[in-house]
Formats: sequence, C-alpha cells, structure tokens
Amino acid sequence: MTTESKPKDYSKEQRIKIHQPDASKADRFNPSNSIYVRAVDGLWTRVRRHMGWASMLFFLVLPWLPWGNRQAVWFHLSEQKFHIFGITIWPQDLTLLAAFFMIAAFGLFFVTTYLGRVWCGFTCPQTVWTFIFIWFEEKIEGARNKRIKLDQMPWSFDKLWRKTAKHSAWMFVSLLTAMTFVSYFVPSRELYIDVFTLNADGWIYFWIIFFTLATYGNAGWMREIMCIHMCPYSRFQAAMFDKNTYIVGYDTKRGETRGPRSKKDDHKEQGLGDCIDCDLCVQVCPTGIDIRNGLQYECINCGACIDACDNTMDRMGYPRGLISYTTENKLDNVQESVLRPKLVGYGVVLTVMILVFIYASATIAPVRMDVIRDRNALYRENNQGLIENTYIVKILNKTEHAQQYQLTVTGLVNYKWYGDQSVTIAAGEVLTLPISVAVDPVELKRSITNIDIKVVATIDGELIETTQETRFFSP
Repeated sequence: MTTESKPKDYSKEQRIKIHQPDASKADRFNPSNSIYVRAVDGLWTRVRRHMGWASMLFFLVLPWLPWGNRQAVWFHLSEQKFHIFGITIWPQDLTLLAAFFMIAAFGLFFVTTYLGRVWCGFTCPQTVWTFIFIWFEEKIEGARNKRIKLDQMPWSFDKLWRKTAKHSAWMFVSLLTAMTFVSYFVPSRELYIDVFTLNADGWIYFWIIFFTLATYGNAGWMREIMCIHMCPYSRFQAAMFDKNTYIVGYDTKRGETRGPRSKKDDHKEQGLGDCIDCDLCVQVCPTGIDIRNGLQYECINCGACIDACDNTMDRMGYPRGLISYTTENKLDNVQESVLRPKLVGYGVVLTVMILVFIYASATIAPVRMDVIRDRNALYRENNQGLIENTYIVKILNKTEHAQQYQLTVTGLVNYKWYGDQSVTIAAGEVLTLPISVAVDPVELKRSITNIDIKVVATIDGELIETTQETRFFSP
C-alpha cells in the first residue's frame, strides 16, 4: 500500500497483531536464504561509500609507493624482515608488531564502547568489499525488485549475459584484490610481470588463486553470513556495550503503533505512530534484520536504515530521527554519561600503549649483537702462557646501508684480541665472527670475570654502541 492510499480502518488490537513478527520470517538467518539489499541514498550511505572507496584505494595504492630502492610497505618473509616506510622490523623486534595489534585491539574496544560497531559498518574489509560487489550487482542487474524478478525468471539470453557480466566483474575485483594482497609480500613490479609472463613461483599462483576465491566467496556469496555466523566480533561486542554506547536505534515511543496511512490524514487521531511500516529499513539492511525489533547483534551500525527512514519521514512531512544513532539511555529519556569507567579505562590504556609504541619504534637499535661462549672448553692456556677464552659474536646490521663496526672488550686490562676487530657488514646481513680474548693470569683477580663485548659504529653521523655481557673464565 502506498503512502498516498487510504488506510483500512483497523482497530488498535488488529494493528498490533498484524505487525507482530511474521512466523514465516523466523528462519531469516538461514545461510541458504538470499538477502536482496535495496539501494538507498543519504548522509550515512554517502559517508560509508566514500570511506569504502578511500579504503579500497589506499589498499590498492600502498604497495606501489616507493621508498628508496624498494616499495614502502614490504613484508619480506624469506629474509624475515618487515619494511614499513623507513622502519625495518626484524624477528628480534616482533614485540613491536605484537604491541601494534594490542593497540589495534584496545582501539577497537574504545571505539566500540563509545560509538558501537562503526568499524563493522564503515571500515571492515568484509563490509567494504561486500558493498563494492553490491554496487556492481545494482549496475548490471538493476534495482532490488529487478534482481528478485531476474532470479525467479527462467534462463534467457538477458539473464545469462547479466549474470555473466556480474560474476566477471566480481572475479576481476577478486583477482585485483588477491594480486594486491600478495604484492605486500612480493615486490609489486616483479609480481605482475612474473605472473602474466608465467614466470612466477608456483606458491605465488596458489596464493593468488586462494585469495581470489576467498574474496569472491566472501563478498559475493557469503556476505552477511560472515557477519552473522562467523565473525567473533559480533559475539563478544556485548561485553563492551553499555547503555551509553551509540547504536542504531528505533524510537518505539514515537514510532508505535506503526501502520500505513494517508499523508493527508492526521495519524495521531488514528492512534498511529510515525512509522508507516514501509519495511524500507529492512530492505536496505545488509544483514536483513528489522531494527524496530530492538538492539540485535546482527546490526553492523552501517546507518542504511537511518537513511531509508529519514527519506520516508521527509516524504511524509514528519521530523527525521525515528531511526537514528542514539543510546539506550537517550531512548529511555535517561541522562547520558560520556565519561564512564569502562571508556576512561580503555582510553588510558590505549594512550599509554600508543606512547610506549611510539617511543619503542623511534628507538629501535640499528644494530644487534649476540655473544655465544665456546661450550667445548671454559678456557685454555695458549703457547704464550695467557688464559684464552673463545666466543662467537653475531652482529646484525638492521640499517638499509653497509656499515663498518669496531669491536672492543671492557672489564679486562692488557688483553689480547685474536680475530677481526673492524668489520664491514652489508645492509640486512648477519655476520658470524669467531674471536678469542687472552689475558695474563696475573691480571685476573678471580676465576670468573664479568666482561662486556662492545660494538661501535657511526650511523648517519650518530655514534651507536651496543654491548653484550658475557664471562671470562680462568683457573
């Protein structure tokens, strides 16, 4: 029934009964059911669309940004080092990556506590790619009603070419996504040339095919199944929500009792609320829920239902905001509280972790050294009568250029050094250097002496020292 047609004269009891949840929709979340998302325009849809395209563009362009003689972001797994612009993270620095993921987790907790599931609705890759696939679907197969009708039609040339064009577009986006993802691990310029000239490694083809099919399946077929049935975030979000968390909410006091009516009639006199029960909020929802049934874990806070409802309110001449970003306290006319213990706690922890991470990233040592004592003999007396200890020194040059290093010992006097004391190490290389240190026994006051082996280098005009403590054994 359109908004301009004259409503039937239902009693209040009949209207309530009519608009109770339909039993036929009880299996709405069956993975075999298809959800045909209706196109909608509005503020939140435009924000989501712009953020989605920006995220996609950032993802595609980032591997192509140069940084010196390499790409800016390169996870070089074979050499066990991650290049992120001017920072090179080695396996010894993986605590930084762990700290980064912890910051991301606490950032998600903080944002969710305050703004709800905006990550899911606006920036989650599953959501971004799903809406990109839906965009292609709408451009090729038409609006929601046309897509439903097309799927119900028998196979014809029109249906065949539309389905073929749609799935071809999906596969192209999936392949581009897979190639881009792999190019974070394999230099992008080499990757595309090797792949299309059939000179790439077999594992590269495997991962490209794997991620192509994964993207095609997730964004093209599974869509809301990932959000409803597989994503753990939707399950544990309740632990972060409170009554002051912003959610997509339906104003029951204002909207009920819902029902169709003429735009010219005074719906208040008919005992109706502002909701005309057009079901557009359900048709535009990517997970197929009815937000009027209250807060549900399936809601991803994308705001599509807000835009649909606001458009309907504009056509009816009613105020906007029947469905809006709001809080449970606001809906219940309870005073809201922005600063609450949970939010403050997340904020404090997040701030401290970010500061520590920035400090740790800025102070990554450009050189690392490990000293291993010879385990075959604690000491030996050489032909000069000196007490000699043997060590294996491993020096890692973590910079982007070859460096020269000087080695010394502190804690011993009048010692002799056997082996190289000045070495040059290429960028990213590990040098294994066997050395021996010998001392006249009269210089030794005890059988175990704590000593330090020091590596000194001048890097970018700055004097860098790295020290490793070890022991010198004697009779």
